[in-house]
Amino acid sequence: MNKENLINYYNKFNEDKRLTHRHGIVEYETTMKYILKYLNKINNPKILDVGAGTGKYSISLYEKGYDVTAVELVKHNLMTLKGKNKTIKAILGDARNLNQFKDKTFDMVLLFGPMYHLISKEDKLQALTEAKRVLKDDGIIMISYYMNEYAIIKHGFMENTILDDINNKLVDDKFHITPKEDDLYSMVRLEDIDELNSICNLKRIKIIAQDGPSDYIRPIINKMDDETFKTYIKYHQSICERKELLGASSHVLDILKKRKN
Repeated sequence: MNKENLINYYNKFNEDKRLTHRHGIVEYETTMKYILKYLNKINNPKILDVGAGTGKYSISLYEKGYDVTAVELVKHNLMTLKGKNKTIKAILGDARNLNQFKDKTFDMVLLFGPMYHLISKEDKLQALTEAKRVLKDDGIIMISYYMNEYAIIKHGFMENTILDDINNKLVDDKFHITPKEDDLYSMVRLEDIDELNSICNLKRIKIIAQDGPSDYIRPIINKMDDETFKTYIKYHQSICERKELLGASSHVLDILKKRKN
């Protein structure tokens, strides 16, 4: 991961605004549904939001009365977060090194940004290892990933870059995107996620399509009347656990716990 490139990117990109667009609302409301589902099973949970961005999830959970600590790599994002809520616990930090926190401190750890941007397997494993370390033995980790097939379909074919991508060796002969270390995004397949979980000895509770086809049909859902859009969200949330949707979703949410030895 090129930290400088990432900081420059987020100094210009408005993540908060993305989640207010309809395709982002689908992702946000679906994710919150699952966060709250598991928080409701825990007494007085402590939450760590790693890669919190500008605080969309952290602040929402904090305002619902939860004990939340936000960690963000990009100072601009952190300042935006603190500007929206001055009392929330929010610090500058890196998902790969959470040494400011003791072992087994949190009931839930959220990783909703880091795995998009950590390119190498080693960096991804370091972030997962740190999340696991600070998690209580019966805690929950929720991780969001950016999916390979979405990028191939949306950017490769719909935007007609696929032949150049292949010729420039950005895509291998199995149509797996091969990011360089200074790229901003890392796209994965389900088997890549499964390998990381296996190495880190994490057990899946469930995995969901956070946004399903929403990113492909932005113009359509943007034209829906409010009642139809509410019905679309209801539909999406009713089918987001179906396996056939996972690979082609823009994002997936992996919900994990520590595997007991």
